[in-house]
Amino acid sequence: MIKHLQDYYRCRAEQVEFIAPSFATDDSTYFRFKRAITCYGRCRDGTLTKSASSPLHDASADVSIGASRIYLPFDPSEIIDNFYYERYVSDWRRGNALSSLTEIYYWLRPLLPVSIRKHLQQIYLRDWEKIPFPQWPVDTSVDSFLEQLLLLCIRASGGAEVPFIWFWPNGAEACAIMTHDVETTVGRDFCSTMMDIDDCFGIKASFQVIPEERYHVDERLLSQIRNRGFEVVVHDLNHDGHLYKSRMQFLERAAKINIYGREFKSKGFRAGVLYRKQLWYDALEFEYDMSVPNVAHLDPQRGGCCTVMPYFIGDIVELPVTTTQDYTLFNILGDYSTNLWEQQIQIIKGKHGLMSFIVHPDYVTTTRERQVFERLLERLAGLRDRERVWIATPGEVNRWWRQRAQLSLVEDGGSWSIEGEGKGHASVAYAREVDGKLAVTFETSGQSGKGEVSLRGAIND
Repeated sequence: MIKHLQDYYRCRAEQVEFIAPSFATDDSTYFRFKRAITCYGRCRDGTLTKSASSPLHDASADVSIGASRIYLPFDPSEIIDNFYYERYVSDWRRGNALSSLTEIYYWLRPLLPVSIRKHLQQIYLRDWEKIPFPQWPVDTSVDSFLEQLLLLCIRASGGAEVPFIWFWPNGAEACAIMTHDVETTVGRDFCSTMMDIDDCFGIKASFQVIPEERYHVDERLLSQIRNRGFEVVVHDLNHDGHLYKSRMQFLERAAKINIYGREFKSKGFRAGVLYRKQLWYDALEFEYDMSVPNVAHLDPQRGGCCTVMPYFIGDIVELPVTTTQDYTLFNILGDYSTNLWEQQIQIIKGKHGLMSFIVHPDYVTTTRERQVFERLLERLAGLRDRERVWIATPGEVNRWWRQRAQLSLVEDGGSWSIEGEGKGHASVAYAREVDGKLAVTFETSGQSGKGEVSLRGAIND
């Protein structure tokens, strides 16, 4: 069984073995799997290409099944890691090495009003709609790829159901978190009002606070955030865009960031401008990170992790940013509706994933932007009240994902149960194939009967 498949589904299918080829070179290319899933890695067969926009070979034709073994023309773990670590991005090894123009921009940024900044950013991002991969506005390549691997397990075991531990506590259909990056003194001073707005809809959020240079961080504010049931997350060191400029500088800053984490009583971290270099995360002493976008077409560092689920990077739980930031929506796209957010909500909910939102207190102080934010909160409250979506804080999702990772399935007399801390909130789910797609039946903890869940977005055979 592939570790990534076990980690994602927390499943039991030891009787099935995946056989992947060995490769003599590190020559990774793009190809497809089941027509609609774009993959990046080494593949044994077909005409392969370095461009995601070229016609791509469908490697699913080269898969075979025999005697509880699945023979693949690629290494599925490599494919998934290439997404999680964004290795398909050509300059991923350099982190966010900045050009001279970008260096000048970040030096001037604190002095530039939003009206100037947004025009410069629009020029920089002007080609974003032409990027073929990841898929805008939400990319679920990892999720769809793992669905297909689970389908192969079912077929290799003669069509038997595969039990797994459901993604969210108490049988929730999906999950959503609200996060607030505090970038300026204006945003810091609006935090109390922001909490009032959130509380009107019964939603608790995290506040990402910059420790140095941008504004003075008052312990009274941090205590107020925590005492009201919200969370404090460390947001970079000084938000100057240089966190990952070099390994040496990162280690120096990471040491300071870790100290602030202890001082702020923070379990989570988010880098400024969503810069990231996952290979260096081992220097961060946090339980979770929120710096990796699902699709980064409209971010200075392009790429994206292509999943709507949390995942582990070493000992850190990554909570990917799966929706468009408010600043980007208002100032880059010029959109003052919730239409794009609604589109993203539907895609993520269809995969039973994590809807992760960033709304800055700095940019919703005026009536127009605030009304858009309140419509979003109203929509999230409706998802919670009518569509069984778990509205949580990032810390709660981190704790659940860690807890779920330690739960185990136990067979007893032909039925399955869950053992481990938190088992009372977990549900056993059963995956099977229906008309070439993955279908799931599960029992919700504390409820009687079974409910069938269609994993919408699964690829037809």
